[in-house]
Formats: sequence, C-alpha cells, structure tokens
Amino acid sequence: MASDSMTETSSDPFEQACQAVCAPGTMFEIAEQEVMGQPTKVFALAPPSIRFLFEMAAARTDDYVVFEDDRYTMGEVLGLAGQIGSALVNELGVVKGDRVAIAMRNSPHWIASFIAVTSVGAVAVPMNAWWKADELLFALDDCGAKVVLADPPRIERLAGCADWEAAPTIVAVDDAGGAGSATGELAVTTLAELLTDDATMPEVEIGPDDDMTILYTSGTTGRPKGAVSTHRAVINALMAFAARSAVNELITTGSVPQPGEGPTPVFMLPVPLFHVTGLVPVMLGSMVSGARLVMTYRWDPDRALELIEREGVTHFVGVPTMSWDLLEAKTFGERDVSSLVFVGGGGSPMPPELVKRIENSFPVGRPSLGYGMTETNAYGPSTAGDDFVAHPTSTGRTIPLVDMRVTDADGNVLPAGEEGELWFRGPNLIRGYWNRPEDTAATIVDGWLRSGDVGYVDSAGRVYVKDRIKDMVLRGGENIYCAEVEAAIYEHPAVHEAAVFGVPHERLGEEVAAVIMPREGATVSAEELGGFLGERLASFKVPSSIRIVSESLPRNASGKILKRELRDSVIGQS
Repeated sequence: MASDSMTETSSDPFEQACQAVCAPGTMFEIAEQEVMGQPTKVFALAPPSIRFLFEMAAARTDDYVVFEDDRYTMGEVLGLAGQIGSALVNELGVVKGDRVAIAMRNSPHWIASFIAVTSVGAVAVPMNAWWKADELLFALDDCGAKVVLADPPRIERLAGCADWEAAPTIVAVDDAGGAGSATGELAVTTLAELLTDDATMPEVEIGPDDDMTILYTSGTTGRPKGAVSTHRAVINALMAFAARSAVNELITTGSVPQPGEGPTPVFMLPVPLFHVTGLVPVMLGSMVSGARLVMTYRWDPDRALELIEREGVTHFVGVPTMSWDLLEAKTFGERDVSSLVFVGGGGSPMPPELVKRIENSFPVGRPSLGYGMTETNAYGPSTAGDDFVAHPTSTGRTIPLVDMRVTDADGNVLPAGEEGELWFRGPNLIRGYWNRPEDTAATIVDGWLRSGDVGYVDSAGRVYVKDRIKDMVLRGGENIYCAEVEAAIYEHPAVHEAAVFGVPHERLGEEVAAVIMPREGATVSAEELGGFLGERLASFKVPSSIRIVSESLPRNASGKILKRELRDSVIGQS
C-alpha cells in the first residue's frame, strides 16, 4: 500500500526503489494538485492529453503492430488515424465531447480508430465485441453515440435493429475479419468512402479533465454502467505502469534503462482492446514503452506460441486462463519461449499452482500479476518475480502515486492485517459513471473509490484480495453480474424462481451456475433454457451449469435467496 510515511532511511528495497524512481527532478516526480475538487497526487510531468503521447510516438519508424502475418509501422498506424480523424471531423461532423463507439474485434483499424477518436477530443466508447444486438443497442443509446465504427460481424448483429434513440451514423470497417454483412434497414457508410489520402489529424485543444473514454462495466441492476475516464486519468495510469516497471528494473538490476536503451520490448495482446487491460497497459502502454505489439484475430494458444517464438515476445499480458492455455497447449514443448521475461497479466486472481507452474516452466519468464479495475484504468497493486513466488496469494504493492486503504462496513479505516473493503485513491480513477450520479456517489467517496472487493493489506503494504462484495462472477477475466443473467432467465415464461452465482473452475477461475424452479404446471430443460439465454446474452454469460428443481429456492427471513447455500450444494454435487 502506497503511503505518505516513506522516509529516506527506509530499509525496504521496494520503498527505496519507489523513492528513487519518483524523486523530485525525475520523469516520474510526484506533485499534489487539485483534481475534481480533491487534493490529489499526480505525476508532475504528465502531458495534458493523450494526443501528446501519439505525437511523441510519431518519432518511431519501426514496426508497431504485428497482426497475424501482417506488419504495420507506427507511421502507417498514425497515418491511418489521421485520415480517420479528418473524416470524423470534416465528413461526419464530430466535435469535441461527442461519443464515438468502436464495435469491432482487435485489429490495426481498432487501434487507429481509437487514436483518431481521442485525438480530435471525442470520447471513445469501446463496445464488447461479444455483445448481442440488445446489449450493443443499450450501450449505444445510453452513451448517445454520434458515430459507430464497426466491423461486419457487429454490423450484422445490428442489422434490422434500427429502433434506437441515439440514431448514430454507422461506419463499416472491414479489416477486422468476417464476411460482408447484411445491413437490413440499417444505413451504413463504408470507411473507405470517407478517407482521403492526404488528410491529416485536425487540430483540437484538449485539456486534462476532458472526457476521453467510456468503458462499460456490468452493473448490479442488470445493465452495464459507462465508466468515464478523463485524459488525466488515463495518462497518469500509463505513467504509473511505466514507473512500476522502472521500480521492478531498479530492484532486479540496480539501474533503470533510459528511453531507447536496451532491447525493444515486445508485448503480446491476447485480450480484447475493449477491456481496460488490453486498452491501457498493453496497447497504450506499448506506445509509452516503445514496444512492438503482437496481435491475433482470435485467441489460439498454439498460434500464440508460434508468434511468441517468431516475434521474440517478451511480455505476455492476459488473464490467468490464457497462461494455463499456453502451458497446456499441444505445442508448448516444441516452441522456443526463452524470449519471455514476464508471463501473467490480470483480470482475475492467479492460483498459487499457476504461479508455481509459470516459474518452473519457462526458461526465463517469471510470473506477474496486477490488480486493477475498469474504474482505476487497470492500475493498482502488482507483483512479479521473486516477490510473487514468495507471496503467491498477494497482488503486490503500488507506487506512492496511488493510495489504498481497508474499511469496515461503516467506512472506518482498519489497521494492517484486518479484512474489509479495499478502497483506491489516485489520479487514475474514473470521474464517475455516465449519467449515473447515484452510482457515482455510492462508488466514489471524498476522492476514494470503493472497489467492492474484500481483502486486507499486510504490514509491508502487500494487498490480498479475498472475495467480492458485489454479486458478480469473474469468469476468465470477464465480469458477469448475476442480476443481468437472472433478468434474462426470468424472461422465459416457464421460470418461477432463479438464482445465478459463481462456482470454482480450475482454468477459468469461476464459471456461471444457475438453479431454476419452473412455474407450476410448466416444464423447461437445462438445454432449452441454455439455448434461450444464448439468444439474449453473450455466450460467456450463459450458465454452464443449470439445475432444475421442484421446490422453492432457500431464502432468509427477509426473503432474499440464500445463494451461498445453493452454491455449496452445487459444488458438493459436482
């Protein structure tokens, strides 16, 4: 846990490294400023907007993106971004503050689109590529998107669903795979029709507190909430990741390489760009670090191993499920993975057995893990290497930019070692939820963000996450809120009672399970209900275990279904 009490005489190597990396006069110097009415520690040299990061990256002449077997230089990606930015402003009338949705699978066009949207002062709204039509339409209406940049599969899902409030302009982007799509009654403009070869990025003045992104995260009401981040929040998160890497390097080697020194890092991007992990620390982080980015159209561990060997990937940043997949892949023993330095990521806890397997299975690669949220722009405590192996159930520590505390149910701060709710404070936090003032007020209190997670911090500042307060299932890095799944189940005419909860799964961390009691005189099978839900929810939200019972579900005195009792029953019979 970052603390204001670090002194020059600290004997802790981690605290000493933090003091050195974040000292006055360094690129990671920390100062205090007022942010959203709260005194907040920030990086003193943080640029005012993400646009400055892209302008700095323009000096690179090397390959930036490797997408399957195609290669794109930084100049090519930024050139395309400039064309898209010009089209947004000059052809589609996008102005500062407008929301522009990106609905496509990972691709170089996704990256160029994001650069374009945020460079012209618009707000980028990445859409979950697994969402079905109803889920896509909800988010588009909720944020009031003016334009949607979409690939053919997403356009096909939206075809015939023109009954939305926002009525955005749909622009077809066709490099992300998938056959041409039927558009039905949907009016679609092709991106190629809007681009001009000599177009460049329009000049727009952007401030640190202007909105930059809206990332949708599931809510307990059954509909996702749009987490809004400013340019200041994203940039400080990026610099925090870079500072943490410098701290790790200083502890490990005794020195910190200057920009441009040493071999070029190579990051593999196996997670979706619509996730905060893929977007901030990996994609945008690769621009900060000068790294090359290796992407595939879809996750395939054998293909990933092939690219790790071919491209000399140094950092594999995915959810723990993917690390399991690499280790279990048929070709793992045949591939040269000696280039990997760190293997891990975030999105869900890493079982200690996986920590051990990574440590023992890669010639050089060490296990790593970060604990962040959409609401923290993915930054939070992290751990790697020796410290992770020695403390495999901890998610590590933070640099002094970000503070953490633990409170009881009444908000009272608890001492080290006592379990309670984990809270974050720092310049990397979202400013709130889009048009959700009550949710914002309940989550962000006096500049502190309530995580909804139960855990504790030990005397050395290491954070341990024990459980979640929120009624949520974390499946392979995907947040699934039970209320949303239950709401879909209750749409089936045969269902009388339903309870959804998570059960342990060796590879995914958790899997979704449901117990259903049909209406009197009605019948429904698990297979039928699974198919019914598959038409309404993204596939990862559909319960893999559905149990049909004939008696009412157990409840407490207030009438609340006792999910823990049901969960224990399902686990006991599995």
